[in-house]
Order: sequence, then structure tokens, then C-alpha cells
Amino acid sequence: MLTELLRRWNEQINLTAHRTLDAIARRLILDAAALSQILPEFESLADLGSGPGLPGLPLALLRPHCRVTLVEARERPHHFQRAAVRELGLSNVSLRLGRAESLQPELHAAVIAQAVAQPNRVLRWMLPWVEPGGCMFIPAGPQPPELPGIERVEPLPPVEYRVPCGGPVRSVWMGRRSLQ
Repeated sequence: MLTELLRRWNEQINLTAHRTLDAIARRLILDAAALSQILPEFESLADLGSGPGLPGLPLALLRPHCRVTLVEARERPHHFQRAAVRELGLSNVSLRLGRAESLQPELHAAVIAQAVAQPNRVLRWMLPWVEPGGCMFIPAGPQPPELPGIERVEPLPPVEYRVPCGGPVRSVWMGRRSLQ
């Protein structure tokens, strides 16, 4: 249902370069589903710069026990997110309109940011949103991003995964916020 909803909205406003149901399912939805398989369990997640709700909406569908906050600065994707949350009946999703670095952050057990900005910049935006001891994730292509040491961040081993149905090999940089 999310795939069809995204395709319909994409005809009216440009949300993604993927136009067909097959491309949306394979390149976006299955990618988020594969990511969900390798991420640890957590009770809350902030998806910074979520665009049309990716990967946050699929993660909310796959993890109904997890409270997901989608943070998006652009109005059109934000309007799509509102419609998707309503149509899919996602009571575990909340929406924030604005730039992650400008909004008043809400602490979450985990924060993810995919294709938002340079990794070292996005990591600094993530810190105020993640609770002490919480995890941060930056999905990437086959190679995880190289990040310089950042105060209050303990890098964890990156994880490689493959998107199902012949999809690409991807990786995710992972880190934990220190308890101080």
C-alpha cells in the first residue's frame, strides 16, 4: 500500500526519481526492509531528512512497537508523510516540519539519516536527537562513510547488507552516543 501511495503522489509532486511500482518497491521499500533486518531493536527512532518518509515509514510498518519521528524540512514531502500516516493508520509515527538542526530536538533511542548531507555534518545534527547510550545510523552505498572522530560518539563496526530481489549491496555506519 505504501508503494502505491508513493507512486500516486509521485505523479503529482516529485518525491523520488523512481516512477514505477516495481522501482519504488525494489529501490526504496525493500531497501528499508533489508535495513530493518540488520538494525538492533530500539523503542524510538528519529529519521532526519526523511523526504517522503524513507526509511522511516517502512521501519514504522515493520516495527509497530517503535515510536518513529519523521523530520523533514520541505513542505511537499511533509504533506505526503501526513497523508501516508493517515492512510496507513500509523499511530506510532509523528511528524516534524523543519530542519533537524533548527528544530527543538526530541530524544530518541536511535537516529537515522540517509542521503541528507555530508556524513560528518549529519552526524553533528544527529547528536541532539539521540539519547545518551543511543545509536546513530547512516546508511550508504557499498562502503560506509569515513567519519573523523567526533566527541561523544563511539563508532561501532559498520554492517554490510544486500537489498533483496537482486538489489545492491549497501552498508550502514553505526555509532553510539556516549553516556556523558
